[in-house]
Amino acid sequence: MATLDKLLVVGAGPVGLGIANALKQHGVAYDQVDANPDLGGNWQDGVYESVHIVSSKRSTAFRDYPMPADYPDFPSAAQMLAYLKGFARDKGLDAHIAYNKRVVSAQPQPDESWIVTFEDSEARHYKGVVIANGHHWDRKMPTFEGHFDGELIHSKDYKSPEQLRGKRVLVIGAGNSGCDVACEAARVGASCDLSLRGGYWFFPKTAFGRPLTDLPIWTLPIPLQRLILRGIIKVFIGDYRRYGLEKPTHKIFDRHPTFGTDLLNYLAQGRITPRKEIARLDGKTVHFKDGSSGEFDMIVAATGFKYSFPFLPEGLVKVENDVVQVYGGAFPEGIKNLYIVGASQPRGGFGHVLTPAADLYAQMIKLQDEIEHPIGSLLAWLDEKIPNSQFLDPGQTFRQLFVGRRMLWYLKWQGGRMALKVPRTPSPSAVAADVAPSAEAADGVADKKPSIAA
Repeated sequence: MATLDKLLVVGAGPVGLGIANALKQHGVAYDQVDANPDLGGNWQDGVYESVHIVSSKRSTAFRDYPMPADYPDFPSAAQMLAYLKGFARDKGLDAHIAYNKRVVSAQPQPDESWIVTFEDSEARHYKGVVIANGHHWDRKMPTFEGHFDGELIHSKDYKSPEQLRGKRVLVIGAGNSGCDVACEAARVGASCDLSLRGGYWFFPKTAFGRPLTDLPIWTLPIPLQRLILRGIIKVFIGDYRRYGLEKPTHKIFDRHPTFGTDLLNYLAQGRITPRKEIARLDGKTVHFKDGSSGEFDMIVAATGFKYSFPFLPEGLVKVENDVVQVYGGAFPEGIKNLYIVGASQPRGGFGHVLTPAADLYAQMIKLQDEIEHPIGSLLAWLDEKIPNSQFLDPGQTFRQLFVGRRMLWYLKWQGGRMALKVPRTPSPSAVAADVAPSAEAADGVADKKPSIAA
């Protein structure tokens, strides 16, 4: 089959495998590529040796492919990789994946097909592109006044405790990775300090003898979830100020919470010292905004990642406040045959949300062949809203998926109405066909209707 009759799925991590499986089940022809030498995405080579998932195996597994019974509640990176390889093998996805195949340019054409160029200079002509390469690769690096004479790395570049051994380590940020690195620095380093700009919500990984993500609370209304979680924190952790931490000033879920209490234990033991935000650097001396200072050999910036699409024409897909501007969770407005999946992070594990979401996306991708306007434009016309956060509420998402599966006929009907009412204008994709890829890559008329997709 010529590639012009196929979609190209970019990325073979958990999300890429999930959407590929759904496309296969619905008879949608596709190829799949990954820049790495094997599948697994972040679990293949992007994590440190000691990492374990923070959501349970039950909430992380694909719905139709449970993890092995002998896996612990919180599997290791090696176990996650083995699980994903088993999923690809048993679902027959292996034959579609080409490894060591990095995309450097994906250019929309005037006929709304796509020309994709790879690092080896090969170019292919595809019907459309599904971007599923994740975001745990484009590091957010902080900038500071002054200079640091020690080693400054991002947590993405941390792999082994040997990098920390015998060093005075300062970790910036208390997300899941930051806490793991800080705890390992406390074990093997000469000292460990933790610099925070404000308070964090820390959740215990287990409560009442079960993984927290397995408790039947995540589909409840958000105010009730917050109330229950505050009670769990009060019982199992207590006041954060007892550990030398600031009390959070934001609501639970307004920012990504941190799962696990190892950090709190090390703080209570005095093996990790909490610090304020960094003011400036001077050699190996770090000055903090409360006037204190310390000497350090290494700074680890656990400061997160950016969503970016360096192989697309600059500005084609917008990102605002870390939220990719797509409708229905995957469909950019005004751009046909481009789909971005996995740009949102479901709370409590990806598998239970990804499986039904990928199934719906595959059906909507098939529906695009029957609709003149891009799916994203249709959803915008129907007054669908783009979420204001990258973090998905599982309960709301399940309700939207339930409605969405039953409204595909409605989308098709409204697509016909839109074709009659709204003439096609030159789309951003047609204009962008003449735009070169970025330098980084080279290295509403209708009545309001229910939300229909995650």
